[in-house]
Amino acid sequence: MIELHGIVKRYVLGEETVLALAGVDLHIGRNEYVALIGPSGSGKSTLMNLLGCLDSPSEGRYVLNGRDTSSLSEDELAAVRNREIGFVFQSFHLLPRQTALQNVMQPLVYRRMPPAERRKLAIDALTKVGLGDRLDHRPNQLSGGQRQRVAVARALVGQPSILLADEPTGNLDSRTSAEIMALFDALHAQGQTVIVVTHEPDIAAHCRRTIRVFDGRIVEDTQNPARAA
Repeated sequence: MIELHGIVKRYVLGEETVLALAGVDLHIGRNEYVALIGPSGSGKSTLMNLLGCLDSPSEGRYVLNGRDTSSLSEDELAAVRNREIGFVFQSFHLLPRQTALQNVMQPLVYRRMPPAERRKLAIDALTKVGLGDRLDHRPNQLSGGQRQRVAVARALVGQPSILLADEPTGNLDSRTSAEIMALFDALHAQGQTVIVVTHEPDIAAHCRRTIRVFDGRIVEDTQNPARAA
């Protein structure tokens, strides 16, 4: 499903060139539940951006569902993001003046989908995350955990190949964090491929596979026996 071959990423900062990823090879299969973990500056955020087609490698190939993304145009990458990848961010990124339903419908607008179909899919996604009774609530009328559930529903509404979550519990208390991770556990059990980027070992422990990144390299790739099928 995901194949990274010799991925190198460099950034030029003034007169300095920073090597963010130094030759990463990685395969992730369908319906895996993966944690990308590492300290700040390790390269995990750069790796997440590449997996999410938010950035392109300086060298190497990224193949997603059999398609080499490394040489796609910006418009083509945007189409891949819209159809293949559902994003969940630490800060929710909800539109404050729109209802939960309107927020979840938003990604489908770019597919030129009829309004009635967008509405149905958004209601189904919100129901799936336990918010079928909060359709008309705006973000300021929801708790932090509920706002993150709206964000998860928005990520799922387009039926993406990959759910990519970047520090999804970073703004939540421990109890709410556990609820959100239980939601990811359930989504994985239903067949969703989930990749969680985190620096917290207790969050990574929910996943079945942990990939540790340090100095732009994968230094550890382990299965979690406690989470094995």
